[in-house]
Amino acid sequence: MELFVVWVLVGLQVKHYVADYTLQWPSMIAGKCHFNKMGGYLHAGIHVLLTLPILLVCGLSALTIILLMIFEYVVHYATDYAKGWYDCKHKLDVNTRHYWAIHGADQLVHQFTYAAIIAVIILSRPA
Repeated sequence: MELFVVWVLVGLQVKHYVADYTLQWPSMIAGKCHFNKMGGYLHAGIHVLLTLPILLVCGLSALTIILLMIFEYVVHYATDYAKGWYDCKHKLDVNTRHYWAIHGADQLVHQFTYAAIIAVIILSRPA
């Protein structure tokens, strides 16, 4: 069980890297601070789509998978929107400590999301 959990964590970390740093184009980044632009919605959708294969190998019920995907989508979008809104409002300079503290807080929330997903996986597996 412990090794399985480690592999799920590794899968979520690789997925996060791919979705956040290789599959995110400028229009997604620019759209994160606006509810009426598709960028943030698409970005959160990519995260959820890439999480799906990981959840499918965990032996979860379809309902649990759907609920986890909704959870990740909502939390990911809301987190990125909040960071994007703050960034747009304050015009943060990428070369400042403030920018990186906000960026780090965003990434921390995403990691807490993965911790919650893993907790549900552990609690859903037969003893």
